[in-house]
Amino acid sequence: MADGAPYERLRARLLGEMQDGTRPGGSRLPTVRGLAEELGLAPGTVARTYKELEAIGAIETRGRAGTFVAWSSDAGERRVQELATQLAAAARESGVPPERVRAALDAALDSPAG
Repeated sequence: MADGAPYERLRARLLGEMQDGTRPGGSRLPTVRGLAEELGLAPGTVARTYKELEAIGAIETRGRAGTFVAWSSDAGERRVQELATQLAAAARESGVPPERVRAALDAALDSPAG
């Protein structure tokens, strides 16, 4: 895992595995304790990662049944479309011209954090 806090590295790793198909949609993730032990991380680190992934809809917790991958390329594209619609609405409400919105989006896509 690269630079950044351990939970950020783990989040990036898990998202990458979901995107490349290593962890396909519907597959069960290890328990927090199990993954923490496997990777030599604190359980709180894994729990934070799972919480953040759940907040963006990449995974879902089904109570005692466990935690599962909810991300798929279709779901990812749907989320981007929803966010684009929200961005367009916010720009219109704020009076930001379309060319400025496009420039801001291009800059965000080109940035290393984007």
